[in-house]
Parts: sequence; structure tokens; C-alpha cells
Amino acid sequence: MPTFPRDALTGADLRSEGQVLQASEGDASISAPAPMRRPRLTIGQIWNMCCGLFGVQIVWGLQNGSTSRIFQTLGAELDQLPILWIAAPITGLLVQPLIGHWSDRTWGPLGRRRPFLLAGSILTAIALVAMPNAASIWTASLALWLLTASINIAAEPFRALVADALPEDQRTEGFAVQVFFIGSGAVFASALPWILTHWFGVAATAPPGLLPPSVRLTFYIGAAGLLAAVAWTVFTTSERPPESLAADAPDLIDHMVPSTTGAATLTRSGLLWMLGGGAIAGFAFAEQLEREIYVLATIAFVFGLAQLAAVAMRRGGRHSLGVFEIVEDILHMPRLLRHLAVVQFFTWTALFAMWIYTVPAVAEHHYHTADASSAAYNAGADWVGVLFAGYNGVAAIAALALPWLAERIGRRTIYALSLALGALGLAGFMLVDDPYWLWLPTIGIGCAWAAILSLPYAMLASAVPPRKMGVYMGIHNMFLVLPQLVAATVFGAIVHHWLGNQAILALGLAAAAMGAAALTAMTIPDT
Repeated sequence: MPTFPRDALTGADLRSEGQVLQASEGDASISAPAPMRRPRLTIGQIWNMCCGLFGVQIVWGLQNGSTSRIFQTLGAELDQLPILWIAAPITGLLVQPLIGHWSDRTWGPLGRRRPFLLAGSILTAIALVAMPNAASIWTASLALWLLTASINIAAEPFRALVADALPEDQRTEGFAVQVFFIGSGAVFASALPWILTHWFGVAATAPPGLLPPSVRLTFYIGAAGLLAAVAWTVFTTSERPPESLAADAPDLIDHMVPSTTGAATLTRSGLLWMLGGGAIAGFAFAEQLEREIYVLATIAFVFGLAQLAAVAMRRGGRHSLGVFEIVEDILHMPRLLRHLAVVQFFTWTALFAMWIYTVPAVAEHHYHTADASSAAYNAGADWVGVLFAGYNGVAAIAALALPWLAERIGRRTIYALSLALGALGLAGFMLVDDPYWLWLPTIGIGCAWAAILSLPYAMLASAVPPRKMGVYMGIHNMFLVLPQLVAATVFGAIVHHWLGNQAILALGLAAAAMGAAALTAMTIPDT
């Protein structure tokens, strides 16, 4: 029966402890190839590579700014919003690591990342046309599932594309340029309903149960913008063959099979995840908790089962595990990624609450209405769109300063300071009564958003092997969507039972979570 190596940890095991394999003098058994630096790219090449994210972020902007509005227009109650939003974290959890894993193993006329960019953008454009035409909560939910799955296919490879192409000293700049396009796309998407209404006279109200024409038109414009932007990146950018990337990082050695210790760890971890999932489900049943809790329990159980399956396949002599190799990659992830996971839990819990509750919070707290068909509610929703455009605009500008700041005070420090500004911004929604002055808190949120979308990726790109770049970017993104999934399962109950259905208090909870993210960011190993 095949066994695991007993006397050696894998390269990834060593890397996870922050160690680097080096050849000693006269050791003929280890040959270290001479490093081959990746060529520096021009600013024009970097901008072409990142341009597609303008279209991708139009989609995220439309989703974040309009999804709650669509569901409430179709009759959803405030405490139903988190479970209706659950499509976003679940599809991100499943799709991003799979696309990363597959794109690491793809090579063709369009390279390995660009085929996924193109296919995902086409599917997303179809979903964008379908969602604003949904006639019921059920059909809107189905459209959201298609939309989030498709946009994850298009979005995930962009991070790996930049990490593949740029040398270490250009990566912070590359991810900062990505944030510029992300911010610009989000500004366009968030402000578009307001612009269509106030500049072009498109109606912003509609009979009960129907979306205003201004909202529907934004989705159609978004579909066209997405296709144009992604096509620009796909057809103006080239990719390097995978074998040339491996030569750039001789000190990052990939794991092929786990050690005996690793197999035991994976088995123990799998059993604990399955037991944890079962315990959560049992507690939810005994206490008659909301059905959303069972989603979290199921995911925990299935993840544990996948770990046991990976170990069983190795012991059965399988050298290739297909997608089950992802669970081994999780076991061997770098130490830096483990610290980032904690920071991202608090960060994305805060962001998820902000995206869900800002529209109802501003409508109720600042415009004094919860009636989704009223003119005041739609005015508040449009103003939130402008505010979201504002924080993305701030992010686009702030991102251009991040490379300079990171070089002088370090990526970790500027990351933590930016998150602290985000916490103050979220708290500001509770403290500012005049809706006009809400643009002040959005400045802090925008500074945080610039750092959130760039600095973790720049740090991570230096800590993983090139042939695993896609899957580890996907695994990192799992840590973005897991807190959103947790929030989707518990926020409804928290807001209903503990916060008295006051959406504005949910933004206070988001501020506390972002503050915790700022504190834990200081534990990240400096790079």
C-alpha cells in the first residue's frame, strides 16, 4: 500500500513556517537555477492588463448598490435580505478556488487566465440583462446566483494575471492600478442611476412591485461596459508560458504529496470540520434557529468530508487529485495567508453589512421611510449610490499613493491605518444626521477600500509559488467570502432580535468589525 514520506516536510510545509530552502556550498544534490527576473512592464502595458476590472467593478457596483433595492421592491422584508444575498458568498467560496485551480493548469491561444476572463464576462452580461427584469423574489434570487457565479469566473484570474506578469518590485504598483480601475468602475456604476434621473430625465420611480426605469437601464449599460472593458484586456495583453514563471522563484518549492504529519493533520482537521458542522446543525435544530444556520453547517461538513477524501485518494495511490488538491493547498498555505485570513474575516463581515444595510439604513434614519415604493426611499437609495460612487472615487485616487506610502512605512502599517479609517467612516453613518454630510464618512471608507483591494494581494503574491498563484489567490478569496457567508446566516437574526430591526445599528456593528480588522492587521508578517 502506498505510504506518505515519513522523514521530510514538503516545500510548502517549510514555506508555511517562513523558511526557505537554500543550497549549501559543495552540495551537488541541490541545484538552484539562476534567478530569471521577469521583465518590467511599461505603465501602458499594466493599464491594459488592468482595464478589464473597470467592467468587472461596474457589475459589483450594480450588485452592491441595487440588490437590496430590487429585493425590497419585490416585497422582501429587512430580515430576509441576508439570506437572499447568500448567493454572493457561496458562489465566491466555490467558484474562485476552482477557477484558480483550473487556470493554473490551462494553456492555449489566449494563455491561461484570459479564457476565463472572456467566458465569465459573457455569462455575466446575460445575467445583468436578466436580473432587473425579474418578476418575483424567486426569479431575482436565481438571477443573482447566475450573476455572482459568472462575475467570479471573470474576476478571479485578474489577480493572478498581474502576479504572473509583474516582477516583485512592480506588484504593489500593479495592484494599485487595479484599484484605480475598480474604483472608477464602481463610481460609474454607483452614480449611474442618479445621473440617468437628474441629467437625462429617466424616471426614478415606478408602481409598487416594479423597478424604476433608471435602475433597469443601468444594468443594460453595465453589461455593455463589462464586455468592452474585458475584451480590451483580453486582446491587448499577452501571457508568459507557465514554465518561464517557475524560473523566477527557485526558492519557492511546490508540494506534490503531503508528509505523514500533513496527512494526519488533514485527517484530524476533516473530522473536526464534520463534527463542527453536525454540532451547528444540531444546535440550530434544538433551538429552532433560522434556516440560514443549516447552510453554514452543511458547508462545514462538506469541507471536512473533502479533506478526508483527499487523504483517502493519496493512500489509494492517486498522484493527481484534481480539484481535491485544493484542500491540500489549504493545509500548506503560507503563514502570511493564515494571518490575512483573520484580518479578512473582520474586514469582509463589515463590508457585507455595509452593502446590505446602507440603503435601508439611510432611507430609515436619514429620509425617515421604510416604504420601498415611496419617493423618499428612492431618493435615499439614489443618494447611497452617489455615496458608494464617492468612496470608490476616493479609493481610485488613494490607490495611486499606496505604492509610495507602502515603500516608506511598510505594507502592513499602511494597511492597518487604512482599515482604521474605514472603521471611523462606518461609525460616521450613525453620528451624522444630515444626509448631505454623509460624504465625509465615505472618505474614510474609500481609503480603506483602496488598501483592501491591493495590499493583501501584493503581500500574498510574494509568498506563494508561481504554479500555485491562481489557486492561492482563489483560496485567499475564500477568506473574503467565508465571513460574508457567516454574516448572511446570522445577520438577519441579529438585526431582528438584538438590534430591533434598526438597519443603522447594523452599520455600527460593521464599524466595530472593521476596527477589529485594523488591530489584527498589525499581526501580519511584514513584507
